[in-house]
Amino acid sequence: MAQVLVLVETADGGIKKVTTELLTLARTLGEPAAVWVGPNYSDAVGVELGSFGAQTVYVAADAALIDHPVAPTAELLATLVAEHAPRAVLIPSSADGKEIAGRLAVKIGSGIITDAVEVTSDLVATQSVFGGSTVVHSSVTTGTPIITVRANAIPPTPGGEAAPTRVDVSVVVSEAARLARVVDRTAASKAGRPELAEASVVVSGGRGVGGADGFGVIEALADSLGAAVGASRAATDAGWYPHQFQVGQTGKTVSPQLYIANGISGAIQHRAGMQTSKTIVVVNKDPEAPIFELADFGVVGDLFEVVPQLTQEVKARKGS
Repeated sequence: MAQVLVLVETADGGIKKVTTELLTLARTLGEPAAVWVGPNYSDAVGVELGSFGAQTVYVAADAALIDHPVAPTAELLATLVAEHAPRAVLIPSSADGKEIAGRLAVKIGSGIITDAVEVTSDLVATQSVFGGSTVVHSSVTTGTPIITVRANAIPPTPGGEAAPTRVDVSVVVSEAARLARVVDRTAASKAGRPELAEASVVVSGGRGVGGADGFGVIEALADSLGAAVGASRAATDAGWYPHQFQVGQTGKTVSPQLYIANGISGAIQHRAGMQTSKTIVVVNKDPEAPIFELADFGVVGDLFEVVPQLTQEVKARKGS
């Protein structure tokens, strides 16, 4: 069985949830082989990767690979593709992931598919395109398929029993890949909530929140559900919530199990960033709001009346 390379996305010395999702997907396509880039690989990481099906872990521990953004990782993957002829390469559909995928496609002369939400056993990917207005099925016809997959698109399920085989690899980073250099790193401040792009539940607020203070009810509901907080472009452009929490075509694309949209009209820009969510709940006082077209459940009402009641009910059921 041919290998399927999975680029590991890391956080705080461990692996992000999206990596376990890609390994789960890789098991349906071939033999999963994880690719770890940078130092700090540990036996504990190997056990976790193995528990989701990784049979091999290619470890490129050279710090130089992460001292220069994106380009060295693409060169490493190109080397692995040339040496091992994998059936496909799966990469998280993050900003860095999509740039790595694009660079890799050029290096190895292969086709690329981005933002897939599903991939069949014969490597046909499902995508939401043209601002979310169309669903298409795509496949790569040239070279080794390179596919970036949205976080939360694939439910992660354990599927391995043995620790994977560690294979140490090295790559000579070209001068061109060294042109950009990371000179400093600052850890992002966290509010105790899950990362927006990886959260299984997202609670978002829009223009209907009315101002920065209005996001208090959004945050309260999110915290009761253990959810991430999102915002529409209108809310972030108005300065009511930080731009890093914007959901939409020019913000972050999310695909959680549950998305709760509060006071969001449903402009195509926002819909493109959240419409692949598994279950969508809408609270809006305008019954004609376009976002109701996407809703699995909708409440026509004032969010400042509905959302606090929902928060209280969630807390009551949780016994807190």
